[in-house]
Amino acid sequence: MDTKRFLPVMAVLCGLSAASAAELPAAAHFRKEVQPILTEYCFDCHADGANKGGISFDEFKSDEALVGNHDLWFAVLKNLRAGVMPPQKKPRPSPEELKKLERWVKFEAFGLDPKNPEPGRVTVRRLNRVEYHNTIRDLTRVDFDTETEFPPDDTGYGFDNIGDVLTLSPMLLEKYMDAAKSIVSKTVPITGRVVAETRIERSFRRQEGGTSNESGKNALVMSYYKPASLSNTFQAGQAGHYQLVLDLASNEKFIDDQFDYNKCRLVFKADGQELLRQDYIREGGKAFHYEFARDWQPGAHELSFALEPLTPGEQQVRSLTLRINSVTVRGPLEEKYWVAPKDYERFFTKAVPKSAADRHAYARELLRGFATKAFRRPVDDDTADRLVTLAEGLYKQRGQTFEAGVAHAMVAILTSPRFLFREEGMDLNPPGKAQSSVDEYALASRLSYFLWSSMPDDELFRLAGAGQLRQNLAAQVKRMMADSRSESLVQNFTGQWLQARDIETVAIDARAVFAREEKADPEVAHLRKRSRELEAKMGGGLSDAEREEFRTVRKTLFKLAPRPRAELSEELRKAMRYEVEMYFNDVVHQDRNVIELVESDYTFLNERLATHYGLTNLNLTGAEFRRVTLPPDSPRGGVITMGSVLAVTSNPTRTSPVKRGLFILDNILGNPAPPPPPNIPPLEDSEKGAQGHETTLREALEIHRSQPLCNSCHSRMDPPGLALENFNALGMWRDQEHGQVIDAAGKLLTGESFKNVRELKHILATQHRVEFYRTLTEKLLTYALGRGLEYYDVETVDQIVNRLEQENGRFSALLMGVIESSPFQKRQSSDKLAPGEPAKRVQQRAERKAKP
Repeated sequence: MDTKRFLPVMAVLCGLSAASAAELPAAAHFRKEVQPILTEYCFDCHADGANKGGISFDEFKSDEALVGNHDLWFAVLKNLRAGVMPPQKKPRPSPEELKKLERWVKFEAFGLDPKNPEPGRVTVRRLNRVEYHNTIRDLTRVDFDTETEFPPDDTGYGFDNIGDVLTLSPMLLEKYMDAAKSIVSKTVPITGRVVAETRIERSFRRQEGGTSNESGKNALVMSYYKPASLSNTFQAGQAGHYQLVLDLASNEKFIDDQFDYNKCRLVFKADGQELLRQDYIREGGKAFHYEFARDWQPGAHELSFALEPLTPGEQQVRSLTLRINSVTVRGPLEEKYWVAPKDYERFFTKAVPKSAADRHAYARELLRGFATKAFRRPVDDDTADRLVTLAEGLYKQRGQTFEAGVAHAMVAILTSPRFLFREEGMDLNPPGKAQSSVDEYALASRLSYFLWSSMPDDELFRLAGAGQLRQNLAAQVKRMMADSRSESLVQNFTGQWLQARDIETVAIDARAVFAREEKADPEVAHLRKRSRELEAKMGGGLSDAEREEFRTVRKTLFKLAPRPRAELSEELRKAMRYEVEMYFNDVVHQDRNVIELVESDYTFLNERLATHYGLTNLNLTGAEFRRVTLPPDSPRGGVITMGSVLAVTSNPTRTSPVKRGLFILDNILGNPAPPPPPNIPPLEDSEKGAQGHETTLREALEIHRSQPLCNSCHSRMDPPGLALENFNALGMWRDQEHGQVIDAAGKLLTGESFKNVRELKHILATQHRVEFYRTLTEKLLTYALGRGLEYYDVETVDQIVNRLEQENGRFSALLMGVIESSPFQKRQSSDKLAPGEPAKRVQQRAERKAKP
């Protein structure tokens, strides 16, 4: 048992100071109702001179000290509910006694009001990379690559949307400024008229040879090795000067390290006249750009490509191809034929007025509308005036256009803190009230960033503006969850709660993993031992001879290791992540009992993943994922036996029962073990304790756990982690480790025994159902609020868990419980100006306070 973590907590329950002359009501009730319970169950360890964990009853010198330590009482509540205190061998309070303790902690020590739960604090939240990408996409239709352009977001409480950790460094601010300029330049026209452009590569017809449409890239691909001919006809509407623009690329598919000497020739003609004759060799992905001037009359003009192989006798080695990326006709070039730029009407709703006053009013109209969407709430007059001043400062200059000035002001909007951060205003509240509902625009943003990781859409804006969003909340949640943008909730929540994102980058050495499944080889065992000895000496420095020996040992071990029968390829990694997302998505949209996330008889697979799992009897074919019913004796079903979870909770060369056990404690049971104390020896050191054979992980952990400093935590982590030992680090089933049959049996700290992972999952899904409901509620509420949960959130969580219990665990009960909760709907009141809050509201609040 971890005395440093849990015994001090129970000491708080048992540590009672003498009653003061003027008792606090909570302390008086404690002594009357709660103290007798604690005297019976706790005093053996925490009273009468016993102070396990360093805390005894006489530490509390006053009623305030007894009642006011919220952090300790919060830990008390969690550990009582988890069943880890009192210890299993000690008498335990009855359910009625536990309820009495819970009520006192929540409603007296914490002072919570069940009819009006505390909403908690709000930290203004910067848009993280995903939210920025999606917001820019929905605001401007630009697919901006935030993964490449911005640094990774910091995380807190397991998520990357936590306000307290989403800081804004000078470097990131510069990147935001560069991003705003790039985004606006890609989408907002800076002039009202441009030369007409028509891209026509998609309509080229094949006449002979090998050509194909390259999937998803709108490109035509021609092989170096086969003759090909393509043609198309362009209809010119007017006589004039035209320009033909070709963009090509020479690509290759790597086959081996040999050089490919093949060549080809490409001929491009317009109306039968040859404009381009170019030979190409292996170009290594080089891009080619060509421009040709033409004078055309109205009517049809034929364009054609012909590819001729120049080296028919050469061996084909690398699969060389020419790809036509685009064929663009520009013109007529005469200004009288110019047209409005692409997407002009999306940003500019009418022709630019002639008079300065009308231009001013038009710029104000456009920028107010764009800023309202970008800031996710109406902008005030001062803000609109400043934006117009920015625009006028540019478009009034000689040679500049009205459109360029508006685009300049839009860059400022996208670098404003009111865009980069999620501002929240409050509704007016009666005097003396400590809470206020967030206003409807803030509620719209909370909804959209929770469910979509993006800005509110027009419907949410409309309802917020009319003050009708709250009264239509359930209908809007249903609409939003039916929208494809709700995939963001599935991807981003599961990607972090279940660590599914990490499967794309986790390092797994398949050769070393499979080597542990082979029967122990004395030579290999000797080499591994010597490798560990040399590796341990590296800190102090190795001699030249030892360095050479280390290289030789490692090379020999690599040669002796069996060739892996599977690798975590990119395709397999994506399939593993998709299984998690499809599974969670099914629970969400089919409104299933969330306990199926722990135990079920189905999952989602395609042929590749089913083969990896050894489920070939399902007879799946193709890359498409589908819901499959698992065989009755299958250990799969539920998230903890999915390949993604099993791989990300492993070490590079082996499984990690410790990581897997911690995952279950933290993400399923909601009661993680504390961090390890310093100077704990690595698990590999325990392998030296076994003599005469390769040590299994179970044996190594038993040796490790025999040390008193390690026992208290490992007695909690190891049993659930070892239950997963039949799955290797790649998520595949195995029966043996080092030639020994794997033993997956164990006993949880709360007393339940199991023989295998199927029994463990059933115990978690039945006897620990409420703990899982609470854990999932805490995780989703943390994600929704963008902050960690505090002691004052416990009543909110309990109310949602009760709702889950009453509605058979349906996901909709969880989702609406979070959205309708006080922390999601409200915030603590303040006389300070909230970001973006109208000054008039602050004045109204001040006037109200001044009244008698």
